[in-house]
Amino acid sequence: MKANADFPTMNSKDPDGKNELGISYRVLLVDDSMFVRKQLNQILTSEGFEIVGEAENGLDGVERFKELHPAVDLVTMDITMPKMDGITALEKIMEFDKDAKVIMVSALGKEDLVKKALITGAKNYIVKPLARKKVLERLVQVLKG
Repeated sequence: MKANADFPTMNSKDPDGKNELGISYRVLLVDDSMFVRKQLNQILTSEGFEIVGEAENGLDGVERFKELHPAVDLVTMDITMPKMDGITALEKIMEFDKDAKVIMVSALGKEDLVKKALITGAKNYIVKPLARKKVLERLVQVLKG
């Protein structure tokens, strides 16, 4: 039986969720769907990201961001949510920290809202249903840009 030591290149890529010092990127998940938050949580933690908080609407998302600041490297923000939509929450986060890294999460067919979010300061977007490869690509692109 061969051990992993016999295959040094097997799974040798560094996890996407860690910086060059091996420290996990800290992510805040804001989405009114528990299913989407759980899905993002699983995708990200499997790559070494640390989920520092979750919120189920824009209002709570802004409050969590302010509580956790500066210990948040990136926010994933749903566009359509109760209490406060993702665009308004994005505006409030950008007012608080103009360098915040926010990636919008959007259903298909919301291109106009995605465009508005990018103009407002979002760094990128992810379309639902979530594809693991795309999610990781977009987050890494924004974090390591």
